[in-house]
Amino acid sequence: MKVDVLLGLQWGDEGKGKLVDALTGDYDIIARFQGGPNAGHTLEFNNQKHVLHTIPSGIFHSDKLNLIGNGLVIDPVVFKREVDRLSGFGLDIHHNLFISKKSHLILPTHRLLDAAYETSKGNSKIGSTLKGIGPAYTDKTGREGLRIGDILEDSFLERYKCLRDQHLSKIRQFDFPFDLQPLEDEWLAAIDFIRSFKFVNGEYLVNEWLKAGRRILAEGAQGSMLDIDFGSYPFVTSSNTTCAGACTGLGIAPGHIGNVIGIFKAYCTRVGSGPFPTELLEETGELLRTTGREYGSTTGRPRRCGWLDLVALRYTVMLNGVTSLIMTKADVLSGFDTLRVATAYKIHDKVTTEIPFDTETRVEPVFTDLPGWAEDISNLKDKNSLPENLKGYIRFIEEYLQVPVTVVSVGPDREATIYMT
Repeated sequence: MKVDVLLGLQWGDEGKGKLVDALTGDYDIIARFQGGPNAGHTLEFNNQKHVLHTIPSGIFHSDKLNLIGNGLVIDPVVFKREVDRLSGFGLDIHHNLFISKKSHLILPTHRLLDAAYETSKGNSKIGSTLKGIGPAYTDKTGREGLRIGDILEDSFLERYKCLRDQHLSKIRQFDFPFDLQPLEDEWLAAIDFIRSFKFVNGEYLVNEWLKAGRRILAEGAQGSMLDIDFGSYPFVTSSNTTCAGACTGLGIAPGHIGNVIGIFKAYCTRVGSGPFPTELLEETGELLRTTGREYGSTTGRPRRCGWLDLVALRYTVMLNGVTSLIMTKADVLSGFDTLRVATAYKIHDKVTTEIPFDTETRVEPVFTDLPGWAEDISNLKDKNSLPENLKGYIRFIEEYLQVPVTVVSVGPDREATIYMT
């Protein structure tokens, strides 16, 4: 048995939550493998909208198991709020949610450090979500972090205070006002709450599930263009968002990876700073933002919008070994007479199809224009009902990427999903 991986191929916000929820019926276990509360996976069904930050998107299926893998960083306060919201819908997730003991904790002072660092950068901000993600991963790689399993140790509070005090000494170097006490009180209460969940040796559990023939879907967060190694550095997240992150974030060997399902929007969006070659800064970009409701599910910030970038998409398909594609938000493009797709870059008067090393390099996209469609497709249920120009748009993408588009999403609800095969 293999682990299938589902991940984003752009700068995040591709619709992973909805698609994981839609595909959960085909799997026994959904396992998140990286990121933290900077993720915002949105699911809509029964006229209700749900946003998950840490908990895997299979949680609404009571007969499925969910694992928070070792690759995550967890803020107990955010986690408790998620659980409280789910409880309001009659869900008791204690029986089908497991947390890896090796996942790391986000401390209140991680969040303060994040804000202090970002404020100090002025116009050079990277666009952090200010959730403490970067500082928590910094402590992890610096071998100073606290992990979920440490909560069970008698020395936990002492170790927490030691790390907290280290953070405070750094924060005081900045002109940054803060009040730790209410944050700390809430955090310690959430630590007591999270103790009621099942802490596991995730790497052993995943491999036991594989040996038992259980079907596992690994759920990624953010997007491949935000990968710490291969994204648009330094405007990236602090974890490996590519397929390789599923191995290190769950404790599985590369040979156990099966299908790699890559999700992309029919256009591009990005939150925060960083390069965005196809960005639209005029009314067309605003129309995409308004029609697509492009506002961050975690931060609420308006997303930058632009045409589909196939150069970047082919890059992330290559990095991840993508075997099938899911295109989301196709319905947002209804009404455009012409759709522009970047198929190459012009850099210093030279045309290339490679992502430049330097994020400051001025990139001019080379566009191919394709005919749009006027029809409202948000209520369609069958692939044969799709407009011919949308089918042509999909074929163009498939030919360029040499990977099939197997699912097209035409709306936020889990039912607004068209299977192409």
